[in-house]
Amino acid sequence: MTQETTQNLAGRIVLVTGASRGLGRGVAIAAAASGAHVVALARTVGALEELADEIDALPGGVTLVPLDITDDAGLQRMCLALHERWGRVDAWVHTAIYAAPLSPAAHVAVKELDKSIATNVRAAQRLVTMVEPLLKASDSGHAILADDPAAGTAYHGGYGASKAAQRALWQSWQAETQKLGPKVTLHVPAPMATAVRARFHPGENRDVLADVRAEGEKLVALL
Repeated sequence: MTQETTQNLAGRIVLVTGASRGLGRGVAIAAAASGAHVVALARTVGALEELADEIDALPGGVTLVPLDITDDAGLQRMCLALHERWGRVDAWVHTAIYAAPLSPAAHVAVKELDKSIATNVRAAQRLVTMVEPLLKASDSGHAILADDPAAGTAYHGGYGASKAAQRALWQSWQAETQKLGPKVTLHVPAPMATAVRARFHPGENRDVLADVRAEGEKLVALL
């Protein structure tokens, strides 16, 4: 990054849900490199600590939130803490996802379907409810959902159905906030060399896939 771009988010508060791996990690690093203070939420403490070690060398800062997004009470505590510390969130990038194993639509396991809905739909809606007031308190509140066009393709029934419902939720939110904000964006990144994609496409040549850091920088550029 050039010196001109390294500080374009200086002083901004960027919440990244799903920050410990994949695109979320790439976004967190890119935002911190641009001077933002990143609120990094993920379940895995060790991966969050590794992220913090990397961000320590960047212009921005980081606050770690080890939390499962299906924990309503935990999300409420986090949003209250953000309000008390900063009074706002300038950007929210949502990359957290539960990727159910691929299977024919007629054979989706009930527990996998339930977990997909709980994480990808219900938790996403609860986050919209809780984060929206913080985004509205910013002079430039912007929420970005990492979308996936896999919904409706063969063997993606459980995962795809939950992502389609999530997309519908965000599209409704997007339509509702056009005049008064916050800005809501659905973003489809290029196919990346992530663990989720490896599960869905075993044996794929990963050398031709996009780098998560490069995709993270592209997404942060939208902010």
